[in-house]
Amino acid sequence: MKDLKVVEKLEEWQRLKALVLDSVSSPITRRVYNMALEDFMAWFRQEPRPGFSKATVSAWRVSLEARGLGSSSISIRLSAIRKLAVEAADNGLISPELAAGIIRVKGVKSTGVRMGNWLSLRQAQDLLGAPDITTMKGLRDRAMLAVLLGCGLRRSEVAALTFAHIQLRDGRWCVVDLVGKHGRIRTAPLPAWAKVAIDAWTSALGLTDGYVFRRVNRGGRVARERLGEKVVWQMLQQYAKAVGVPGIAPYDLRRTCAKLCRAEGAELEQIQLLLGHASVQTTERHLGTKQNLVHAPNDAIKLSIAADPEFQ
Repeated sequence: MKDLKVVEKLEEWQRLKALVLDSVSSPITRRVYNMALEDFMAWFRQEPRPGFSKATVSAWRVSLEARGLGSSSISIRLSAIRKLAVEAADNGLISPELAAGIIRVKGVKSTGVRMGNWLSLRQAQDLLGAPDITTMKGLRDRAMLAVLLGCGLRRSEVAALTFAHIQLRDGRWCVVDLVGKHGRIRTAPLPAWAKVAIDAWTSALGLTDGYVFRRVNRGGRVARERLGEKVVWQMLQQYAKAVGVPGIAPYDLRRTCAKLCRAEGAELEQIQLLLGHASVQTTERHLGTKQNLVHAPNDAIKLSIAADPEFQ
């Protein structure tokens, strides 16, 4: 039993997948790996496969390219499968040689830097004003948009936001102890207008604990369970199309938050802390920073050189 057929049984597959997910500490990475493994298994079961081998994983990579996925999306999926191969080998389900071959499957070469999208201040304001706040769903959606635009949260962080996260620090409201990528913890100050939007939603329901954002059914009834991340995505698509910026993703609002902060004179290091980036280079990519050779920053240095008489 040296191929993946041994884990087609639900119990064995779930056990092996759990070993992979337990091997990573970041909740975001764990979520993405879980999605990748489920995606792979669904593809694997669509038709007869020769087993869990380098050739099978290579074929899966080709299928991902055919679906039009970007290089980073494919790379993280392959990373999850490499972890799967390691765990399968460690548990005697495949040979170490077979696992080594799977690990050697190459990802897709990235060409250039994906810049993403940004909204102007006017577009961001239009988006924030799009929900119908005479309804419970509209109040909730406006509050979610405010957190995305005002705090630069990821959609997973919005979906998991609780009342315990929202606290007073140094005399102002903040979203504290957010656990981001690679387990990095950060605090995001809440702009006053974002707090107003949250309060309008929560006070309308009398919510004081648990998850801040809940499901709202078609009848306007609010559930206790948290939102799924997909709901955050779908919510944004509806309003983005309505205000003339279709195709905007939640992560584009994170980029927009960074760029609007910078436009108002915020320091690069403070934006880095707000977004929870490990390096300032990542923050610069979110800003879409380009070197300005016409109005260069070092032109502002007020030094001078005395003229050399020889050249007068």
